Amino acid sequence: MLKLRQIGSCLAVIFGSAMIACGFNLFLIPHRLLSGGVSGLAMLVGYFTPFNISLLYLLFNIPLLVAGWFQLGRRFIILSILSVGSTTWLMTLIPEFTVTSDMLLASVFGGVLVGVGAGISFRMGGSSGGFDILGSIITRYRDFPIGNVLVGLNGLVILAAAYFDNNWNLALASMVSIYVTGKVVDLIHVSHIKVTVYIVTNRTEELLNHLLPLQRGVTKIKTEGAYSHVERDMLMTVTTRYELAELRRIIKTSDPQAFVNIVETVGVMGSFRKRSN
Repeated sequence: MLKLRQIGSCLAVIFGSAMIACGFNLFLIPHRLLSGGVSGLAMLVGYFTPFNISLLYLLFNIPLLVAGWFQLGRRFIILSILSVGSTTWLMTLIPEFTVTSDMLLASVFGGVLVGVGAGISFRMGGSSGGFDILGSIITRYRDFPIGNVLVGLNGLVILAAAYFDNNWNLALASMVSIYVTGKVVDLIHVSHIKVTVYIVTNRTEELLNHLLPLQRGVTKIKTEGAYSHVERDMLMTVTTRYELAELRRIIKTSDPQAFVNIVETVGVMGSFRKRSN
């Protein structure tokens, strides 16, 4: 069952990569629009040099993937590598074709496709590489929505494009695309919503060994079953839905028999991040 779930995650990431590649080759690149971030840098360099954009996309992602390996965990980066590799390969297979002659329509639909692809990768527990990795690192330490972080980072690339290309129409259309991408990412990625997770378990220490390294506080509560009168520990933690996929994986791996209750949190007073020593 675990292997089937892993295969399903990989197939979903590849499907997301196909959406990204279609957004690039069918909507953005034919109009010389930018998607922002590392892919935007690859496009910007590719527009003014003879280098292949898909190859540049791969090369620019390598250092970020290496950095993410140490900050975000092995599974996250493995799925991100799969996404980047699949996108690079699919960009070489899908021909560059102008679906619409309207630049604004191209920016909107290109942004939607890229956002769908990136959102799927996030939901599976990975990313589409590039500034998505930087955004993931930032949101682990700062309470910002991922989509907004990406819009901010990608905006810097658009300003550079406007300066070098001296064409504000392309820059503004690219900003529309990036904005749409960020909003679609948050929509598919079930938005920036906090959840409270209650875990009733017999394997408290094993779970804590995996939960405590995360940047979220954990509270341990002694409980007793009303019917069985058996004492068990209940762990309570508040997290974001962005990190929920990883938290579920930890629970299933550490204690498959644990009783887990996940509820949406309306608001949090104080910090729900783990205090640093």
